Amino acid sequence: MDKDRIDGIAKQVKGSVKEAVGKVTGDQKTQAEGAAEKAAGKVQSAVGGAKDSIRDTFRK
Repeated sequence: MDKDRIDGIAKQVKGSVKEAVGKVTGDQKTQAEGAAEKAAGKVQSAVGGAKDSIRDTFRK
């Protein structure tokens, strides 16, 4: 598993928590930051998945 996938998943979790805290506290800035971090984590995870696919293709 590529490091980007691991880091991306961690960002998604952190972003989800931050977004939830923002919703509970009514802090729109924290909520928006969490949503942005979650989206960035999804992109990073997808990049890691692509790297894994390419790596697996060339190993065969």
